[in-house]
Amino acid sequence: MPNLPPRITDLRLEGVTKRFPGVLACDHISLDVGQGQVLALVGENGAGKTTLMNILMGLYQPDEGRILINGKETRFRTPNDAYDCGIGMVHQHFMLVPNMTVAENVALGSKDLHRFLKLDLKTAKKRILEISERYGLPVLPDAYISQLSVGEQQRVELVKTLCFGAKFLILDEPTSALTPQETDDLIELLKRMSGELSIIFISHKLNEVKALSDTVTVLRRGAVVFRGNTADHSPADIAALMTGHEVILPRNECEDGCGKSVLKIEKLSVRGDRGHAALDGLELELRAGEIVGLAGVSGNGQRELADVLAGLREAESGSILLEGEQLLGKTPRQIIDSGVGYIPEDRHDEGIVPSFSIRENLVLKDFASPAFTSGPFLNLAQTERNAKELIDRFDIRCPSSATAAGSLSGGNIQKVILARELARKPTTLIAVYPTRGLDMGASEFIHTRLLELRKSGTAILLISEELEEIMNLSDRIAVIYKGKILKILPAPQATRQKLGVLMAGITDEGAAS
Repeated sequence: MPNLPPRITDLRLEGVTKRFPGVLACDHISLDVGQGQVLALVGENGAGKTTLMNILMGLYQPDEGRILINGKETRFRTPNDAYDCGIGMVHQHFMLVPNMTVAENVALGSKDLHRFLKLDLKTAKKRILEISERYGLPVLPDAYISQLSVGEQQRVELVKTLCFGAKFLILDEPTSALTPQETDDLIELLKRMSGELSIIFISHKLNEVKALSDTVTVLRRGAVVFRGNTADHSPADIAALMTGHEVILPRNECEDGCGKSVLKIEKLSVRGDRGHAALDGLELELRAGEIVGLAGVSGNGQRELADVLAGLREAESGSILLEGEQLLGKTPRQIIDSGVGYIPEDRHDEGIVPSFSIRENLVLKDFASPAFTSGPFLNLAQTERNAKELIDRFDIRCPSSATAAGSLSGGNIQKVILARELARKPTTLIAVYPTRGLDMGASEFIHTRLLELRKSGTAILLISEELEEIMNLSDRIAVIYKGKILKILPAPQATRQKLGVLMAGITDEGAAS
């Protein structure tokens, strides 16, 4: 392990303020974390949580305020300064190099693993395996990041940070990509780890906040609106403090309004990035006005299925019929034009062009249509009218339509994607983890829009690892295991226990599939 810094017994932020053009991201925020304490930092998307933590990590410099460690004022000019003090952060948007291996990513960030312009991969692999075994975080050191699912990349981020010797851990939405069982395991792990280090835990999942944290600080629009002991407040209380109003997630009442078959998948077989059989004869059908929830542990073929349906991956065999028309072999452009909407797993890198404006991202799929062009040029007046209408309708919080989409919070990026896809009135929508990492207010908004789309007659495939989300929204729930649909249940018959057993590959007869 690297040389470890002295233990942090007290960390305080006093009056920290950060401004961006048109936005007051952090407004004189103060908080205090003691030794062995778990502080939950909660708030809506865009409330300032990540910006505040990026200041603590030396990624941003505060305009006002100060940081004190063990009573001594400290200034972090780079993340290396923070790591040298024993502070590590697992970011919501992963800080990983996709075309490098896990071991290379760890060695790249560890100064003590640089050897004469080379990386000490042997020591890096040993360190990874030690951390993996100690904390029960399975990671393959030789796997390329680009080959890993989002859930696996999340584990790599946590292992990497622990490999750096962090004693004060900042976790920004660490469970957003994990299954319920993985989440429970991580919470138990963090409880044990809190005996060794202090934790700032950023999460929108308030049951996890209740289960893990000692104290909670609530941010709203960049300012602290509440501090208190977590045990004294229910998840509903905390949600109301975050949003300023009571939050009630909508439910699908499962009224039988389903129509004709819209999307039919037959005997679909697909290879994964590592050459394995990701989908093995998968069969599934979607009807108009129906939400089919796809439940499963990460890595069982969900990513590959979404890719094939969007035209981003080739299939070995099988058939995908959209209203009787074969989709296999079509380009993404042709699939878009056939009426398929797509909310991708990775909203930041696959759902938007981060450097493009919100206005431009909202017409990414229609930039060549007569509605938004004048000859070879974009009709700026029309794209601006479109942007203003969608920003208002979907409550996208931004300084202006000219703001770079990549600078928005996760929830607002997701609203941009949702606005673009729903404005096109798709016949079929593939929604992959549509509320991953979002606060309850944003989740409530997106769930309401999905149910409205269902009511309008769209067939929706909802891919999610959030069992509550799948159970609340779906008409039918299909459980995927090792690339096959193990069973399909009517939503009213599904329970967390039934789904959990099926997700583990165990059928009603009790035998592993």
